Amino acid sequence: MQAIMQIFLARNNVQAGPYDLEQLNIMLASGEVLLDDLMWHEGLDQWQRVGTLTNNQTVYRPTNIGSSDVNDSIINNVTIFPEDKASSDQDGKSVSLDRLYGKPERPKDTSKKVKADMTSNRQQTPHNNVSLNKSSIKKTATDKDKVIGNVVLAPIMSRVLATAINGLLYLLAIFPLVMALTNMDVDYSKFQNIQDMDAAYQYSMTLMESLPSSTLMMSQVMVFGLFALQLVFITLRGQSLGKLLTGIRVVDQTTHRLPSFTKLIGVRTLLLFIIYNLLFSFTSFLGFVIIAVHYYMASKSAKNIGWHDKLAKTLVVKADSSQLVKEPKIK
Repeated sequence: MQAIMQIFLARNNVQAGPYDLEQLNIMLASGEVLLDDLMWHEGLDQWQRVGTLTNNQTVYRPTNIGSSDVNDSIINNVTIFPEDKASSDQDGKSVSLDRLYGKPERPKDTSKKVKADMTSNRQQTPHNNVSLNKSSIKKTATDKDKVIGNVVLAPIMSRVLATAINGLLYLLAIFPLVMALTNMDVDYSKFQNIQDMDAAYQYSMTLMESLPSSTLMMSQVMVFGLFALQLVFITLRGQSLGKLLTGIRVVDQTTHRLPSFTKLIGVRTLLLFIIYNLLFSFTSFLGFVIIAVHYYMASKSAKNIGWHDKLAKTLVVKADSSQLVKEPKIK
């Protein structure tokens, strides 16, 4: 008996499936699947444009159907829904194209049993969606967790704790400097006049020159060492040391994999570092207020997105090894 082809579709980095060949051709003919959409099935080494595979026709006639085995490394981001899976087992239907491409849900017409009706929608609750790669979600998710596709959103308190750990590590790095300053007669009023920042800077330079060179060098080595270590872990794993210890990670909002270097280091690390350094240089109170605003926004968001995440277009999720696996890019 000939194996049934399992076809996966994607548009704007949103993926779903599998569909069989007959379903695909019906959707092509109806215009629900476009020639500019992407397609993958067993036998293809990467995602390809539908029109390229069909010679820009609205019917697909593959020359070699190949095996029915599914390559999880390529379709790992595909999201299916429990009710769709149950329906597929019963009547051969699959995920609706409306759901796949974000169109409004249409009520299912149960009065007709038409073959072309395989794209009818079913009512669904967003938090019930599961990934083809279910094992990792079952390990990390609890009843209180928010699940988005194949990732579990990091609890707000875990993110707060990660920030607190990073702050504590910074304080430990500058501890020798702090201890040396406590033994000096520091005039803190010099730093309270925001309008005279130049005087505050000159006074701070005078203090630094008064410190023992060994103490200053030790503090600089510890601070720059911590900063370099943080950059290494953020670049390779999407985790600061605080996030590593709390088991959470930054991922791209669309791919649920490590963000690009620009997003991860340029925007979410260096730009935020500059912003908060400026805020804390004016007044520590303002810096803490902006941090509080970020986490307040995240707590009110369906996807726990604060202004850091909006700026970099990222999510903070519970860390899973599958998020570090590189997959063929959707081009």
